[in-house]
Amino acid sequence: MQEQDAPQGKAPRIFEQLVSVLSQRLASGAIPAGTVIRTAVVAREFGTSRGPVRRALDELKEAGWLAPRGLAYIVRPPESPRASDPIVPADHDMPRVSAEATWARIYREVEPNLVARMSFGTWRVVEADLAQHYGVSRTVAREVLGRLQQRGIVKKDDRSRWFVPGLGRDYVADLYEMRRTLEPQALINAAPRLPPGLAASLLASLDASISRAECLDGADLDRLEHELHVNLIGHCGNRTMMEAIGLYQSLLSAHSFLYMTAPRIFPTEPFLPEHREVLDRLVAGHVEAAADALREHLALSLDRAVYRIETVTSLVSPQPLGYLVRIT
Repeated sequence: MQEQDAPQGKAPRIFEQLVSVLSQRLASGAIPAGTVIRTAVVAREFGTSRGPVRRALDELKEAGWLAPRGLAYIVRPPESPRASDPIVPADHDMPRVSAEATWARIYREVEPNLVARMSFGTWRVVEADLAQHYGVSRTVAREVLGRLQQRGIVKKDDRSRWFVPGLGRDYVADLYEMRRTLEPQALINAAPRLPPGLAASLLASLDASISRAECLDGADLDRLEHELHVNLIGHCGNRTMMEAIGLYQSLLSAHSFLYMTAPRIFPTEPFLPEHREVLDRLVAGHVEAAADALREHLALSLDRAVYRIETVTSLVSPQPLGYLVRIT
């Protein structure tokens, strides 16, 4: 069976978005006549490689907006005849291309693709191939990988090469050990900072889910995990601690894929009563006891996580991606 939850997608047609954005600026006069436009400057502004920029500027030249000026282009005056005006969408349809939007758009596709493959082994991420796949600069590709590194989804080896660590038992055990160390303390710190009624509200939400435990789907399980392990302990007030926790919670990202792929591995999800024990003690004001329950829950979760990974990898197989090379 082929995996169904990791979008593949083709590289975005960045030059078309550039044509739309630049033609709107030209039509509105935001880029006045006589302005010299250089490929490198546009590429730097929008965080993309020069190839899509050159193609976009050539399109605008053919449409009559620009004239060649050496190795650059110059904006033609309004009275100059144009072969045909580019189509400029209405403002609400206008693509917003920027350096940040470029990496963010790519990140939204790359992250689930990598997370979906963590269970299947370790993978080398080839930065140059990632940039080529999406038609962006190496700088943008590096920005995407740097943010994935902050999430614990990619790492660098001793030769500074990017790789996606496989979720083997030893690595999963290391991640859970760090979570058992950090998350209970974060819960203790968060308790006095919680908005009034938040813990009780999460407990009520969990009880509603438990009442239909046999019907919960992958999205439900993913939401319940985040309510406790992200939303609640996120009130701990220690940014450094939360950054460290986020690094070791790459498991939560992987679980999103695992839950969506096979949410019925257990008749009812074992973590539900364990989460309830944590929240019940917290609502009662027994914060240390709630932290102990969270620590016990994370200890019990290790074997289940390994079992879930092994089960899912026996059901699906990853499709190839041009910027990934399997190591193990």
